[in-house]
Amino acid sequence: MQRARLSVADLTALERGRFSDGRRSYTVRASGKDSPDSFQVFRTDNAADIVLIVSGLTSGNLHATWGKKWRGAPESLREWLRAWAFHVFYNGDGVTPNSAATRGERFCDG
Repeated sequence: MQRARLSVADLTALERGRFSDGRRSYTVRASGKDSPDSFQVFRTDNAADIVLIVSGLTSGNLHATWGKKWRGAPESLREWLRAWAFHVFYNGDGVTPNSAATRGERFCDG
């Protein structure tokens, strides 16, 4: 079985958006164009630094796999990353910490 070879343009087309913690930026990429079953989060400046992979989107049997460097991160950080990853996957680019959401302003997202 041969592995699919995707160009940079193909990979860019699968990107759902980005979010930041104020120091680092993270990119969310779907596994496919139509009905993706998973998505991955990686450091924007280093696509090899996989932060999180969430699989089971179409089946509803969700499973999170953390990247090697992120498995030992505090649970609060991992929960924050997981929440933002889902937000960006479903809604597009995230809000940065210096935006209205973190200054205490309220807004309606839908």
